Amino acid sequence: MQLKEQNGVSIYIQIAEAIKEQILRGILLENEQAPSTNELAKSLSINPATAGKGLNLLVDEGILYKKRGVGMFVTQGSREKILTARKEAFCTEHIYKIVSEAKSLGITKEELIKIINSIDIK
Repeated sequence: MQLKEQNGVSIYIQIAEAIKEQILRGILLENEQAPSTNELAKSLSINPATAGKGLNLLVDEGILYKKRGVGMFVTQGSREKILTARKEAFCTEHIYKIVSEAKSLGITKEELIKIINSIDIK
């Protein structure tokens, strides 16, 4: 896991997003132990409190769960939860804007669908 300098994105949020990405890519599996606060702090050269804040954010979202005295683990169904949230964010951030812009340009729904269907996604 590597952190990047991002415009105003807090380190703890970057940690949470990186762990979500590992879950989506199958690097971290459901019911598997997540990296500990100390492991993250050491590998990223950050304060353990910052690493803990990122992990606790995922606990609050139901992506990770704590086993007292053992560590944090990936919640069953977390991958699907992340996918659903990302799809909703994609629609909100992109699709609705595209449809709105298409309307303002006089592009019909049928034309927009034809344009989308003509794009080769690999």
